[in-house]
Amino acid sequence: MDANILHQILEIAFQKKVSDLHFEVDNPPFFRGRGQLIRAKMPSLTPADTEFIAAQVLEYNGRQLSNDLKECDASYSIPTGGRFRVSIFRQKGHYGIVMRVIPPVIGTFEDLNLPPVLSEIAQAPNGLILVTGPTGNGKSTSLASMLRHLNENFSYNIITIEDPIEFLFTSKKSCIIQREIGIDTESFSSALKAALRMDPDVIMVGEMRDKETIDACIKAAETGHLVLSTLHTQGAVSTINRIIGHFPPEAQEIVRQRLADILVATVSLRLIKDKSGENILPVVEIMRSTTTIQACIREGRLDEIEKHIENGASQYQMQSLDMHLLQMYRQDMISIEDAKRLTHSMDFERKLMFDN
Repeated sequence: MDANILHQILEIAFQKKVSDLHFEVDNPPFFRGRGQLIRAKMPSLTPADTEFIAAQVLEYNGRQLSNDLKECDASYSIPTGGRFRVSIFRQKGHYGIVMRVIPPVIGTFEDLNLPPVLSEIAQAPNGLILVTGPTGNGKSTSLASMLRHLNENFSYNIITIEDPIEFLFTSKKSCIIQREIGIDTESFSSALKAALRMDPDVIMVGEMRDKETIDACIKAAETGHLVLSTLHTQGAVSTINRIIGHFPPEAQEIVRQRLADILVATVSLRLIKDKSGENILPVVEIMRSTTTIQACIREGRLDEIEKHIENGASQYQMQSLDMHLLQMYRQDMISIEDAKRLTHSMDFERKLMFDN
């Protein structure tokens, strides 16, 4: 393995629009395309091969590979312009690498098949907007699309705090400052504290990983800024529970009050194949913080939230995951089998019968 061969592999991945590449000892490279892992027609990788790839990525980031490295995140670019988010880790005593392909262009809501109401949500003057979903289901891409909308339409000072930086922005109407954990700042929480002294209008935090970062995000939203971030949760209710659960029991009542006051919306994403099997489409749950939903958060009545999402569909342009699946099925975009596999609702069959 050398830099030319690595770049050829990455260029193929970029041109074929795969989502991820896997490099592991005793296997050839794997590509993930349309949700499936595809084995490359190449020799199996040796420990020296994966060590070279790990060292190459770290060198690009101004770091050196050391024996005590167990896992880290980084970014990588190839001369032709392709960018990748990289996870380096140890397994069975050897290095493994997974690279996520970062699309070269930040898509609009229309490009990404995202609901147009996201443009309205992104224009909130302050508060907290959370984009959630499992790994690899479009959180970063959707968040980047919201920042693109703000950058093109508003004169804001936008600060992003990422680990690593994924999409590269060029300032348009807005001024965009992008900071990377480990290179530009020590941690999300310390960067958030610094951001409040940098005259921000909008702060984007790549991920709310711990209690300190969550608390700092809430404080930033409470002081009149718009904060956008992500969580690895599957819906509005699990998102609220995850945030509150990071705090000790004696603090959770206060956290519920604070969250109810500043939460603008949660946007929860899952991906599904279209009927042809050739394209991947987002399925989106949208919860907006109405006075009714604020009361549910304050009083801990989270089991009522999905009902209020469905009741607020026409007036507030909210939608549950099931509502969007049913809409896509009615429009003949997806199969009923794929819809049933994706839903986590016990009521989906009943809704389907009622819909017919």
